[in-house]
Amino acid sequence: MDKIWNTLIIDDETLARQRLKRLLAVHENINIIGEAANGKEALAQIESLQPDLVFLDIEMPVMNGFELLSRLAKPPKVIFTTAYDQYAVKAFEEESIDYLLKPIEAERLEKAVNKLKKLQVNASYTIPLELLMRQLNIKKDIKTLTVKIGDRILLIKLEDLAFIEAEDKYVFLHTVDGNKNLTDFTIAALEEKLPDHFVKINRGTLINADLIEEIRKGFNGSFYFIMNDSNHTKLSSSRSHGSILRARFDI
Repeated sequence: MDKIWNTLIIDDETLARQRLKRLLAVHENINIIGEAANGKEALAQIESLQPDLVFLDIEMPVMNGFELLSRLAKPPKVIFTTAYDQYAVKAFEEESIDYLLKPIEAERLEKAVNKLKKLQVNASYTIPLELLMRQLNIKKDIKTLTVKIGDRILLIKLEDLAFIEAEDKYVFLHTVDGNKNLTDFTIAALEEKLPDHFVKINRGTLINADLIEEIRKGFNGSFYFIMNDSNHTKLSSSRSHGSILRARFDI
């Protein structure tokens, strides 16, 4: 017997939510239990309703789709809905989590829903979020980040950026010369925006892998990263990132 998937639709576009609900109405194994117009609403809905599945838009106000997932201890299954080009979507068609290009067509949606039957046999499946974010081609070939200081705008070269760290509600860019600049970007947004040699070592820290001086083993699978900046800054990874970092640095 096919599993009934209690489903939440998350999209900031009202018409997109309505269209998806109409298309899903013919699928008896999809039970829509709610919808949300932004990441903040979605976070509350997911925690309250505990859906099995979410159709999730990537670009939303308040909190984007990736940032939303990163805040969930146990994310539900996800089918992303995205306006990115076909080539980016194609990269995920071999993954067990699907990506639908807007405007969503009934035939393509049916294929995505059929994939859910395959997931039923693997109840322990979890979303490979780090892998998905690397594979989706949404990063631009950027060389600098801008920082506003009064009426001035500074351009910080990525090669001079040692690490990025969140402190309370603020995010700071730390350069090799020891300077610290406040940025308006969130950690999640920078993780999407920056090239792959910027690596997340814990929930609030990204480091420039090209500027690592030394790696030391910590406790319970964590690591210490000594940066090649003027302060030889020592940064600690979280245990939850241990397996990703071991694979990333072959340690």
